[in-house]
Amino acid sequence: MPRLTADFDAAYRAAVAPYWPDRTLLDSLDAARAARPDEIAVVGNVHQTGARHVLTRADLADRADRIAAGLLDLGVQPGQVVSAQLPNWWQLIALHLGCLRVGAVTNVLMPIFRERELEFMLCLAESVLFVVPEEFNGFDHAGLAAGLRPRLPALRQVLTVRPDGDDEFSGVLLGRAVTDADRAEFARRAPHPDDVCQLAYTSGTTGEPKGVMHTSNTLLCNARDFAGRLGLTASDVVLMASPMAHQTGFWYGLVTTVSLDMTVVLQDVWRAERATEIIRAEGVTFTMASTPFLVDLTVCAEADPEAFEKFRLFLCAGAPVPRDLVRQATKAMAARICSGWGMSEIGAITLTAPGDPDERVFETDGSVMPGCALRIVALDGTPLGPGEEGRLLARACSMFGTRTCCMCSYVPLTLSGMSTRATRVPTSV
Repeated sequence: MPRLTADFDAAYRAAVAPYWPDRTLLDSLDAARAARPDEIAVVGNVHQTGARHVLTRADLADRADRIAAGLLDLGVQPGQVVSAQLPNWWQLIALHLGCLRVGAVTNVLMPIFRERELEFMLCLAESVLFVVPEEFNGFDHAGLAAGLRPRLPALRQVLTVRPDGDDEFSGVLLGRAVTDADRAEFARRAPHPDDVCQLAYTSGTTGEPKGVMHTSNTLLCNARDFAGRLGLTASDVVLMASPMAHQTGFWYGLVTTVSLDMTVVLQDVWRAERATEIIRAEGVTFTMASTPFLVDLTVCAEADPEAFEKFRLFLCAGAPVPRDLVRQATKAMAARICSGWGMSEIGAITLTAPGDPDERVFETDGSVMPGCALRIVALDGTPLGPGEEGRLLARACSMFGTRTCCMCSYVPLTLSGMSTRATRVPTSV
């Protein structure tokens, strides 16, 4: 069975050395279990049943270890892909950490995907394990997965999840204690920060989706600088309603919160009124989502401002943020609205900061993150000035794994026929 790898040449490694943390998410997980075992790591909210699931840092680490032991029993090897089509449930966070423990690669797929998308993505990844909800939003995911399995020769196992447990996932991956032999195998398989740990698919807007391979180094350097730009700390409580199958949810709802010991509160089905209840009950201070989420929460905040007493920051990305909406949301929530831009390939590469003037949020997506650079050029590569449209080029220490030296040559991130105004491009540092 092939093993996913990402190559970075010597020049690239030398350029990004100051930015890469050379650690994995397991370092943060294990440190938090040892130092703060009783602090809350994850709060899950299940729309269908109304259940609330709370995992402490010790709970999360222990479940990740048991899942890892279960993956060993299933014969999952380092570098092989474990795919999951789960909503924002605690099982998805624990599964990723369990995959890390045994050196496997996590591939999260949108719950809205059906037969055509799933067959293509699972086949391309040569996924050996597929984890799906038994049922979600009235759809029979278990039946769909069973129908796909005969057409996917690499797929050895399908496991189903019920959000409240008593399912195949619990029986197979959480069914036994972790032994000394398991821990010895975990140590043998301990992932290197440059090993691929996530496979994310692009949207496939102009063709088939492409597989984006990220390592611990590319994910964690951006998570660190993202939090630094926004002033996020371990005391923040993060609401994540954006799907963890998108990089917004995975990178900033999973990787960032675990790496910085924050509490993440999950919402599996977006309902603005329910989100408002969660923000009040859990003391949420930060969330990141697209413009429609901000519109919804602004309406709720105008009707119930006390629910947002502790809320201080909304990062809006994925679509332009109208200036009137920023003013309205700022007043309603008594919070700061920031904006940003990014891609699956590099994460958030530009952000405004909470202390930036309103004009930065209105007119730009901020300035580039550390270790990143942007340029707008004409079709012949000539740099363009303010007000001109052209191709957007980027390079970044968080760039996905590729055989191209990303820091020594810019990589085009726009597709043929698309253009970006120089006046809308963040200022390079």
